[in-house]
Amino acid sequence: MATKVIYFTVGGRPEQAEFRSDSELEDVRECFRAAAEAGPNDILKLYNTKGNIVNISPKLEANRPDSRYKLQVVAATCNGPSASELGFDVNGMERRLEDLERKILVESGETPPLVFEMRKKVECFREKLESVEHLSWLGLFKDISSGTSSPFWNKKGKARKSLEHCKLVHDRFKKMSAVQVTEDVRFHLRKPTFDNWQWDDAEMLLLLQQMYIELDLLTKFNIEMPVLQQFLYEVYRHYNQIPFHNFNHAFCVTQMMYGIIWLCEVWEKLSDVEVLVMLTSALCHDLDHPGYNNAYQVNARTELALRYNDISPLENHHCAIAFEILEKPDCNIFRNLSVENFKKVREGMIRCILATDMARHNEILGKFKGLIPEFDFSNKEHKEHLMMILMKVSDISNEARPMDVAEPWLDCLLKEFFNQSDVEKLEGLPVTPFMDREKVTKPSSQTGFIQFVLLPLFEAAACIFPEMQPHIIQPVRDALQYYKDMQVALEDQNTHKKTHNDGERNSDGVTLRSPLETEVAVGLANGHKSP
Repeated sequence: MATKVIYFTVGGRPEQAEFRSDSELEDVRECFRAAAEAGPNDILKLYNTKGNIVNISPKLEANRPDSRYKLQVVAATCNGPSASELGFDVNGMERRLEDLERKILVESGETPPLVFEMRKKVECFREKLESVEHLSWLGLFKDISSGTSSPFWNKKGKARKSLEHCKLVHDRFKKMSAVQVTEDVRFHLRKPTFDNWQWDDAEMLLLLQQMYIELDLLTKFNIEMPVLQQFLYEVYRHYNQIPFHNFNHAFCVTQMMYGIIWLCEVWEKLSDVEVLVMLTSALCHDLDHPGYNNAYQVNARTELALRYNDISPLENHHCAIAFEILEKPDCNIFRNLSVENFKKVREGMIRCILATDMARHNEILGKFKGLIPEFDFSNKEHKEHLMMILMKVSDISNEARPMDVAEPWLDCLLKEFFNQSDVEKLEGLPVTPFMDREKVTKPSSQTGFIQFVLLPLFEAAACIFPEMQPHIIQPVRDALQYYKDMQVALEDQNTHKKTHNDGERNSDGVTLRSPLETEVAVGLANGHKSP
C-alpha cells in the first residue's frame, strides 16, 4: 500500500509525517505526538485549513505543503492562565444574565423553567472553575515554544518536599532527639485514641524514635541511636506532600500498630523479630506514594505499572524504596542482624507491605478466617497471616479513633480521591466511581466501607486478640452510626430543599427564581459552555 505524506505546522514550524493507510492508529498518533514533542498525557488537536478539527488517524487525507494542517498541543496545567486573564469574566456574565432576566420578567411576567435549568448549569460551571482549576478548559493551550518534551502533569515533582523544609525538620529533630518524652505522652502514645494533629513533623519523628525505644528494639537488635535517627529522617523525606498518603498517615499507621502491640501484649505471642517487622513495615508501607492508586497506575500505563507488570505496583514500589533507604549504611537499622534474621525481616516486610493492596483484601481476609477456628501461634503460616491482618487493620484504622481525629482524615482522603478522578476525566481514563467528586459524599463514602470492609476485618482480628473489641471495634461501630445519621440528615435536607423549590412554582407550573439563575443563557449565547 502506498505511503501518504501529511504536511502540517506545530508551534509555527513546518513538519511532515509519513505513514501507510493501513498503519496502526496508535502508531499514527505517536508520530504526531513525537513531532509536537508532546508528553504522554498531553492532548493533540489537528485543524484543517478551514479551522475545523479533523481526526488523527490512518485515514487522514493527504495534503500539499501549501495546505498544511495545524497541530496544537493542549494540556491541563495548575498554574495556567486564569479565566479573567483569558478575557472570560464570570461576574460580567452574571450581570448580563440578570439584565436578561429582568427583560424577560417585564415582557412576559414570568421566568421560564429553562432559565432555572441554565442557572444550575452556570453555578456548576462556576464551582468547577473555582474548585477544580486544573480541569478548566479555558486554560488548556500548552506553550511549546520552550521545546520541552516533559509531560505537563508532573505529578511526582509537585509533591516533593523542598530541601530547605527537610533540612529544617532534620535540624529540629536532631536538637530535640535527646529530650525525655514525658510519662503522660508515653501513656497516650500507646492508645488507639492518640491525636496526631497536635504534633509537627519533627515531634512525630521523636515519637517514632520513642516507639523503638519503648519496645526495647534498640537493645534487642543492637540498633545505634544515630542510625535509627537517620533512618527515621530518610523515611520522612521519602513521603510526599499529598493530601492523604503522606508522612502523617505513615505516623498514624505506625502509632496504631504500636498501640495494638501494647493493647494486646503482642510480644507475648510473636517473636521480637516479628514485632520489629510489623512496626517497621507500618512506617514504610506507603513510601513515595504519588497520590494516585493502583487502578490509575495500570490504566495510565505509568512507569510503576510497567516496572511491576501491573501487579501491586504501588506496594512493590513502597517496599523497594524502604530497602533502598536501608541499603545506606548510616540508615540501616538492620545492619547488626544475623543473616538469618535479616532474611526473616526482609521477607516479613515484603509480605506485610504487599498485603496493604486492597485488591487482595478478600483473598487475605478469607484465608485468615479459615485459620481462626484452629489458630496456632506455633504455626509459622498462621502467624504470617496474623501479621498481615494487623498490618491491614493499622493501615485503615482512622475510624477507630475519636471523631475529631478521624473526620479530618476523611477530608484528606476525599481530597486525594477527587484529585485522582479529576485527572482520570482529563486524561480520558476510566473514572474510579468512589472517587468521583460529583457522586461521592462523606456519609456515602464511609457507610459501606465501614460496614463491609472495616468491621469484618477488625472483628476477624479480634477473634485472636479480644482486647481489640472495646478499644478499636466499638469506636468503629460508633463511627458507622455517625455516618448513617449524617446520611439521613443529608437526605432530609435534600428533601426539604426539593419541597421548598417546588413551593416556589406558580399556578402555571413556572418556577420563579432570582436573576442569578439566568446567567447560563448569556454564556451559551456567547459560545461559553460548561466543561
